Parts: sequence; C-alpha cells; structure tokens
Amino acid sequence: PWTTYFERELFLHDETVPQSPTIHAYLTSPVGKGPLFVMHHGGGSSGLSFAVVGDQIRRRMSSAGIFSLDARGHGSTTNPEGQALDLSLETLADDLLAALRLTRKAMEWTEMPPIILVGHSMGGAVVTELARSGRLGSTLLGYAVLDVVEGSAIDALQHMHTYLSTRPTGFQSLEAGIEWHTRSRTIRNNVSARTSVPSLLSLDNEDEKDARPWKWRTDLAATQKYWENWFVGLSGKFLTAKGGKLLLLAGTDRLDTELTIGQMQGIFLSLSVSFSFI
Repeated sequence: PWTTYFERELFLHDETVPQSPTIHAYLTSPVGKGPLFVMHHGGGSSGLSFAVVGDQIRRRMSSAGIFSLDARGHGSTTNPEGQALDLSLETLADDLLAALRLTRKAMEWTEMPPIILVGHSMGGAVVTELARSGRLGSTLLGYAVLDVVEGSAIDALQHMHTYLSTRPTGFQSLEAGIEWHTRSRTIRNNVSARTSVPSLLSLDNEDEKDARPWKWRTDLAATQKYWENWFVGLSGKFLTAKGGKLLLLAGTDRLDTELTIGQMQGIFLSLSVSFSFI
C-alpha cells in the first residue's frame, strides 16, 4: 500500500478556480532544511511510479521529502464533470506549480523547501517546462529528466500506435495486470509493479460478462494530439533553464546533437543507467 512509502495523501483543489482539477498527491515532508523531491510520472502512469525510488532516496538522505502527484487524467486526480481533458504541456506545468502551492498552504509551511524536480518521459518534459519558466524562483535547486530526450522521443511517437495495439485492453484481475507489466518488462521491478499497477487500473462492472473487467484509467490513445507538444523543444529548454541539471538515459547514444554539445561543455550531468526502478 502507498502508506509503506508516504506519510499522507493529499487532494488539492484551488477553490478560487472552480474549473481546476482536484489533484491527488502523495507526500512525505522534508525534515528541517532537507530538500523536497518533486516527482512527475510519464504518460499512463501515476504518482506511485515513484514510490520505491522515493523510498530509496530517503534511505540515503533521511532529511529529504518526497512529493509525487497524479497528473490530470491519471490515477486519482479528477477533473470537473463535463470538462474536456487538457493534457497540454503548459497545463500540466501549471498543475504541478499549483499543486506545490496548495501543498504549502495545506501543510502550513512558512516557505517552500528547496526543490528538486524529477520527471520521467512526459513528466520530464513537464518538470523542464516548469524549471524553464522560472516560477519556482530561488527555491529550485535543480531538475532531473529520466529516459527521454527530444529527438528519440519524437522518433518513437510513430511507433506508439503499434505499442498500444499490442497492449491488453483489460485484465481479469489486479494480479493479472501486475503479472503482465513484469512479464512484458514494462515495469522491471516486481515490488514497484505491485505498488503502482493498482493505481493504473479501475474495475468496470458495467458488463458482467466481461472476462477482463480491470481497465486502464488513462486512455493513452486519446492523448495523441499532445504527444509532440510534450517533447518539441525539450533539449533547448533543458539546457537553458536555471538550476542543476541531471539527465539519466539507458545509453548516451540517445543524446541528440544539441545535448551532445551541452554535455561536452559541461552544462549538465548525464548518466547511463538501467531503469529497473521505474
């Protein structure tokens, strides 16, 4: 359960903006002057995608806090009824900033703790957009982007429909959903799969004859019109935003020309790792 990894869950809504979503997030508060790691998941995932890695961060830095949200259209975050789902990069970055401000209010923090933004795939584009905007001011220490660069991400978009067509439309049980994620190596860490997959599925009881009633919470195919919006210009934003920069990739061969030049100039730190924790 999520309580293994976080102190509390939050349901954050800006009452002054009725059309805004109610953002669901998980939080473990930082201790003293410890930093707050702000996590943003990729498309189709949820805030619990970072549960296990957040726990590992706190094992190494006990004063650190972890904040991980469900983006709109994902997990337990909800939109006002009848409102069209907007997953544009600018909207997602606004949501992340609003969630942080609402969390500060809910937790009665006198000031925001030092922040380290961390994003995977779509989330990497979101945290980069927020970092580039400068709206976090001096509270932003740095940002980390996991497993996504502009060139390879845009190239991969043409294969997304093939991937989605081979993915099951549903599962007989939560256990079957977890097993598919590990067997297909969509999630390589079994503990992370058992923690996060239940937040990706919901039980649909409308058709009693449906042998696979556990359906995806997020319709990834419906987000297609936003795919290029997430990633176009990502490399330039990553290099020019203020703050420490970390790029974690499965291989440095994924760097495009702009990032290769930036790495040679020492603008950011690039690490090649295995993503078994995602």
